[in-house]
Amino acid sequence: MAVEPVDQVVAAHFQELRRGTVVLACLLVLDEPRYGYALLRTLGDAGLDVEANTLYPLLRRLEAQGLLESDWNTDESRPRKFYRITGLGVRVREALDAERLRLHAALSTLSRPTPSQD
Repeated sequence: MAVEPVDQVVAAHFQELRRGTVVLACLLVLDEPRYGYALLRTLGDAGLDVEANTLYPLLRRLEAQGLLESDWNTDESRPRKFYRITGLGVRVREALDAERLRLHAALSTLSRPTPSQD
């Protein structure tokens, strides 16, 4: 059995960790309607780089789940689809954010050295 280089293993785990994080990040920033490219920039500016081919299917999935709703803006020369969070999305966001905080506290506790017991 071949052992993968550390970088490949870490990259695979980063991808897993980021998958749920991107869902929460979208729900956190979509109180204000945003179109896809603006959302990509907002997430990137915050340090969460997301590929367009990851974000757009995610937005469609969250909309299908009733967590987001969208409207087309055709006022400009190029039509844009704007997404915003729904009431259900707000409740899901609150639950996910509470879990994120709980997990952060648990991991912080686990990462602190414990005093040795003699």
